[in-house]
Amino acid sequence: MIGSNISTIRKRRGLTLSELADRANVSKSYLSNLERNLNKNPSIQVIEKISTVLDVELMTILQFNAPEDNRELLESEWLDFINELKDSGIEKEQLQQYKAVIEFIKWQNHKVEEK
Repeated sequence: MIGSNISTIRKRRGLTLSELADRANVSKSYLSNLERNLNKNPSIQVIEKISTVLDVELMTILQFNAPEDNRELLESEWLDFINELKDSGIEKEQLQQYKAVIEFIKWQNHKVEEK
């Protein structure tokens, strides 16, 4: 389960296996074995390195309760999204302008669900 958590978080962060391995200073093959749950007993030091690079709490990687993991990951994704908006120069006041686009997407999704 630890490997699946690492893989999910890594992909949500947009990192390749090689990038995470390099940044965490672990071998790519070792990380690959972790993610595929072939190595089920990694050291806490390795998990700490990986959690630091992925910018998540150590317990997020170690937890076996998926709904809680997903909640923390989703919250983190929202924060990442907000930071991307800020970095692109969009101000909080401008978000109202995008509401029409969001409403249109919701309307489209609703129409697709009805079919």
